[in-house]
Amino acid sequence: MSKPDKLVVGNWKMNGRRDMAVALSSAVAGQLPSGMEAAVCVPFPFLGLVGEAVAASALALGAQDVSDQEEGAFTGEVSAGMLSEFGCRFVIVGHSERRARQAETSVLVAEKAARARAAGLTPIVCVGETRDERESGQTLSVIEAQLAPVLALGGEAVGSMVIAYEPVWAIGTGLSASVEQAVEVHQAIRAAVAGLIGDRAGDVRILYGGSVKPETAAELFSAPDIDGGLIGGASLKAEDFLAICQAAV
Repeated sequence: MSKPDKLVVGNWKMNGRRDMAVALSSAVAGQLPSGMEAAVCVPFPFLGLVGEAVAASALALGAQDVSDQEEGAFTGEVSAGMLSEFGCRFVIVGHSERRARQAETSVLVAEKAARARAAGLTPIVCVGETRDERESGQTLSVIEAQLAPVLALGGEAVGSMVIAYEPVWAIGTGLSASVEQAVEVHQAIRAAVAGLIGDRAGDVRILYGGSVKPETAAELFSAPDIDGGLIGGASLKAEDFLAICQAAV
């Protein structure tokens, strides 16, 4: 059985304005290479604009977060059903910035992932360690603890997710994990998934996120068990994002 195409996901974070959102997404959608998959996860207000801009292309639409609740009196929250209606295919859950700033727990992240799946979305579940955790030798135990509530959702759920390893110390810092460091964690994640779903673990795409640049993407993407990237700053420049997409072909 052949492995699925590599996946490159742009996370715009809280960046952009209306004109920029349309121009950037249109430029990427119009030049996307074949032989890989790509998505852009954009701020909530831009979902409609970007959705229209990429509708006739292979570029998928995604959101950056989702509520763990279906609907109701949850001011400021956005439901999975709403995202689905806007044409989203992917949604990021558990990004390190939300784990830190909004104190999101791994249990809440798993609940969001389950809610996303129920609405037909593919959750991109983020895990990663801080610099202190890496320097104290806790990386793999931290990843294991963050994954545990997600794995508890069961094999069917996990088999339809994407997992993103994003070392917190490499996000927005210009630093990047070495290929060896990244592979070690990706292989540990794959082994954890394999413990749940066996050989089907090879179909679960595990992305690397942490200051991926055009000049580093090819080496990362050619390494074992790295199935693409979750791209932050470089996704805000069409030329850079497209170069990273080309590296995934």
